[in-house]
Amino acid sequence: MAEDYAHGRRDGLRLALGILAAEEAKWAALVGESPSWRTNAIREVRRKTLQVAQARVRTVLNRLTPKGDAAMDPELASAIEKAGL
Repeated sequence: MAEDYAHGRRDGLRLALGILAAEEAKWAALVGESPSWRTNAIREVRRKTLQVAQARVRTVLNRLTPKGDAAMDPELASAIEKAGL
């Protein structure tokens, strides 16, 4: 049961990583599009905040992965690749 719980936590983190990547991509596309410097600055701050959140989620996910395997879990690798990290 503990392994199922840990797998569920990792799945949740993978989902969060995907959501953060999608939001970051949305804001990256909007940076520099507005004629207002203030709007562009706010968009850049939001984008950077999402990048930091992605790094933190990725760190937690790496800490939760089993250490016994020298290679990365294929499911984890595909989730990280899909997120563009």
